[in-house]
Amino acid sequence: MSAPLSPGAPTLILIPTPLERERLQALGGLTRGSGLSELCGFGPVASAARTAELVARFNPRRVLLIGCAGTHARDTHPVGSAWRFESVAIDGVGSGEGQSFAGPGAMNLPQWTGPNGSVSDRLPLASGDAGLLLTVCAAAGDAAQAEQRRMRFPDAKAEDMEAFGVAMACHLNQVPLTVIRGMSNAAGERDKQQWQLDEALASALALAREII
Repeated sequence: MSAPLSPGAPTLILIPTPLERERLQALGGLTRGSGLSELCGFGPVASAARTAELVARFNPRRVLLIGCAGTHARDTHPVGSAWRFESVAIDGVGSGEGQSFAGPGAMNLPQWTGPNGSVSDRLPLASGDAGLLLTVCAAAGDAAQAEQRRMRFPDAKAEDMEAFGVAMACHLNQVPLTVIRGMSNAAGERDKQQWQLDEALASALALAREII
């Protein structure tokens, strides 16, 4: 359990990679005094460990994760837009692969069991309204792999590589987490000429400014 919040407890703003941080800064960044801005690292393992370290160090009032993602729902979450997600799931923890894959729920092996309940493969997020964000260990390499993920998680609107790790660290420390992701590309699209990274991050920045 985290220590009691002090009246001046900060908002901890997490950005996964130096590239995303540099692009956000070039787009104007968040206003000074919005919170403490730190890198959380690339992928679910680094982001979980780094978030746990930062939460222990700064004892924040809340955490905001901001960055880019690949959309699984181009009709409702188009490339270039940004969204505040209401929950996060993780794909890839379990056994098998492809159609034989079984996640923690199917294996009856929660990833964590504690006083606040057990965690299988999903966690709620604070104040979101844009559906489910799917965290993966490796971004979808093509359209076929993206479709396999949509079959396992038909309610997933986008995929990223950090949110579940950050959410697990926040859950264990009872700190609310908001996740904002800009849709830089369609999940499975690896041709970066087709990406809209700056447009996505500009949208994410605008949304973050509304809530900070």
